[in-house]
Amino acid sequence: MANQDDTFKKVISHAKEYGYVFQSSEIYDGLSAVYDYAQNGAELKKNIRDYWWRAMVQMNENIVGIDAAIFMHPTTWKASGHVDAFNDPLIDNKDSKKRYRADVLIEDYCAKIEAKIDKEVKKAAKRFGAAFNKEEFLSTNARVVGYQEKINTILSRMAKSLENEDLADVKALIEELAIADPMTGSKNWTDVKQFNLMFGTKLGASAETAMDLYLRPETAQGIFVNFLNVQKTSRLKIPFGIAQTGKAFRNEIVARQFIFRMREFEQMEMQFFIKPGTQGKWYEHWKAHRMKWHLSLGLGEENYRFHDHEKLAHYADAAADIEFKFPFGFKELEGIHSRTDFDLKAHEEHSGKKLQYYDNEDKESYTPYVLETSIGLDRMFLAVFSNALEEEDLGDGKTRTVLKLPSVLAPTKAAIFPLLAKDGLPEVAKQIVEDLKWDFNVIYEEKDTVGKRYRRQDANGTPFCITVDHDTLQDNTVTIRHRDTMAQERVKIDDLRAIIKKEVDVRHWLMKMK
Repeated sequence: MANQDDTFKKVISHAKEYGYVFQSSEIYDGLSAVYDYAQNGAELKKNIRDYWWRAMVQMNENIVGIDAAIFMHPTTWKASGHVDAFNDPLIDNKDSKKRYRADVLIEDYCAKIEAKIDKEVKKAAKRFGAAFNKEEFLSTNARVVGYQEKINTILSRMAKSLENEDLADVKALIEELAIADPMTGSKNWTDVKQFNLMFGTKLGASAETAMDLYLRPETAQGIFVNFLNVQKTSRLKIPFGIAQTGKAFRNEIVARQFIFRMREFEQMEMQFFIKPGTQGKWYEHWKAHRMKWHLSLGLGEENYRFHDHEKLAHYADAAADIEFKFPFGFKELEGIHSRTDFDLKAHEEHSGKKLQYYDNEDKESYTPYVLETSIGLDRMFLAVFSNALEEEDLGDGKTRTVLKLPSVLAPTKAAIFPLLAKDGLPEVAKQIVEDLKWDFNVIYEEKDTVGKRYRRQDANGTPFCITVDHDTLQDNTVTIRHRDTMAQERVKIDDLRAIIKKEVDVRHWLMKMK
């Protein structure tokens, strides 16, 4: 775990040092679990959002996008169940006075057992070498099987207790496992209570007439209440989807792990409206399709896995998470949920308005079922960023820090350098910047030696460095250096656009989903 902690600390430190993520209001000592995206972070975040939007909306004729308001009529949240049931189980430690999510304490306990499994796998892989069969080892090694059974038993019991709202048993489980306060080691716990996560606010000119509102805790409801408006104005036929990206707000009990769990965050969601009875087919389709999208970015197949929900929401008939291996272990990155007709029916009931679809082929009206894909943009940012950060051994005691971001997402696509800041070299380099900036986000840099500039751009995640030297003045060629391999080649200035485009073009990356 210490190694995981060290890795994660490096990720957080690098994000600040290279202008990706800052603590919000840092000059006032910050605000807990609220972060600002800095100059490079804003670009990376935008590029991830665009990559999702292009794949989800632009590449699908039957999916359109909207941008619903953050403020919604308060009855929306009554209909959706958030007023009555949007809770997390909290527990306080009597000695440290620290507050925790009871389910997270139990999940962290299981993550430690999972770390033991990983240790056994690494030992066995070293022992057996090329002959090692990981799947066989996981299913036959007595110690590993025992660990996995313990994890399954714990999580299954917790899910059942939470579903039945048996909070006393959740506390009993924490005590039976002898889970201690991570800060102090104290095991002196209060009872588990439910805590509603919505932020309340007011709408109105005076306190007497103001209406109680909530900051939206998810973006999905903005899609559901607009279902009929979108369907009629776009004349879409079922099956069709409505996508949206936007801010959501949750008053998390324990917001931690950097940008993984924040109080203000961004979601990328798509609600797919389907005919009742077809949800099984579409559930499998979107599970496979979303995994292909993730794998297209090349972050490593071994870093993803599906996790089927033990505890289903009362309205769902199937749910799975795509989990990613963050520096602190496998955690949820995206959810795929078969929501049946709960959402539209609930809004029909509370609004008194019909939200049905008339099927011209079958000559019947029905309430569509919904298949949801929902991914946290901030979590995706963290997945991409933490996976990309590497310390490379270059031999001879030399190392380099490199941020191997997928080039389609990298904030800056190329850095253009004059070898020296004289002899007309800066003018040529600046002309290249002027030419390339119409198509790519590029920067000019002349400070320090070229070697130092290379290292700085490696750490910044820039895929290409282009150096203008004295030969450039004679033959219009430059040196282009590739971040991941450090390979350098001499190319014509006129060929730069095509070389960069081939590597950073969205088409090149999304075609991997075919």
